[in-house]
Amino acid sequence: MLTLKLLRDDPQLVIDRLKVKNFDAGEIIGKILELDARRRSLQQQSDALLAEQKKRAGEIGGLMKQGLREEADAAKKEVAALKARSGELLSLGEEAARQLQDQLVLLPNLPCSLVPEGKSAADNLVVREGGPREVVLPEGALPHWELAKKYDLIDFDLGVKITGAGFPVYKGKGARLQRALINFFLDRNSAAGYRETEPPIVVNAASGFGTGQLPDKEAQMYYVGLDDFYLVPTAEVPLTNIYRDVILDNGQLPQKITAYTPCFRREAGSYGKDVRGLNRLHQFDKVEIVRVEKPEDSYAALDEMIAHVEGLVRDLGLKYHILRLCGGDMSFTSAITYDFELWSAAQGRWLEISSVSNFETYQSNRLHLRYRDADGKIQLAHTLNGSSLALPRVVAALLEDNQTPEGIVIPEALRPYTGFDIIK
Repeated sequence: MLTLKLLRDDPQLVIDRLKVKNFDAGEIIGKILELDARRRSLQQQSDALLAEQKKRAGEIGGLMKQGLREEADAAKKEVAALKARSGELLSLGEEAARQLQDQLVLLPNLPCSLVPEGKSAADNLVVREGGPREVVLPEGALPHWELAKKYDLIDFDLGVKITGAGFPVYKGKGARLQRALINFFLDRNSAAGYRETEPPIVVNAASGFGTGQLPDKEAQMYYVGLDDFYLVPTAEVPLTNIYRDVILDNGQLPQKITAYTPCFRREAGSYGKDVRGLNRLHQFDKVEIVRVEKPEDSYAALDEMIAHVEGLVRDLGLKYHILRLCGGDMSFTSAITYDFELWSAAQGRWLEISSVSNFETYQSNRLHLRYRDADGKIQLAHTLNGSSLALPRVVAALLEDNQTPEGIVIPEALRPYTGFDIIK
């Protein structure tokens, strides 16, 4: 959430920068400033009446001691009237504050100056490429959903029977490959200084609000109505909410944590060939990294996170590129996002496997996540997160790109985790 100070100090800057996200903020900012002025005016009026009420109440005892009962009774009536009026003003101020909050959450985060203009994924910038120059597949190569059936690794039909579409069942070496990837990612994250954490996979509405999933993404989340909980769409939500309503000391930054969780997304409106097999699921496994940083350090931290995720992909031997997302393809909450995509030669398309983002103070303002700087002043921290990595499309690329007439070859870095070199 953007700070009121920023909106008061330079509303035109906010309007201009949000145009990069193709968002017209003029009307909303006008309402915010109007409601903020009204709220502050009502607060000032209420404070003045309370001060007068206190003053008049203090005079009543003196009037009584002087035997001026009529004057004391009049003063009591005046105090009661002041109290009633200040209560009315306080109630009006609280309503203005609620309306102000409702408008503030409608504004997305400002894109940083590095974000290119653009309206869709077609306008994203490729900043780096890596992995094999060319993926050469054997004659008769299959897409991963057919490989999964051929080698009895993943049963999509059984998942439909048990739950529904988008909930696959992993079997045998398919299940072991999942576990191997999770452990590989967690071990590498831990070696890079991220503290392993196991958070809940259901969260309350306050947690969803804190990281910006609510009220923006209700349609994409699974809701448990009886308990007013949400299944996590990503470990970002519970991990970042560890720091909700926390004030960190200067020496406690940076904070670096990692977790594996299953993730749940309704993916409303997803249809067609791009959702075949593992390309788009309602339940999937993902390992996440989250950082809390001082503002002056957050972009160096972002570069570190990108390099770390790139190292994971490179060690799996997969062809990839890194995109800097344009304003029109960024999330509501992000200040800047880099996507990692793997090349699927069997499908002839790029598959997204990670987003690494800096949210600057947008989430921390919602979370009330602050720190004491070197001078003891309380400041909003910066939050960052990234997938390291989301498993489904990694598995898809691993199966497709490593298929041979003899079977599917396991990348060398994974073999200590799988316990086998090839899927036959």
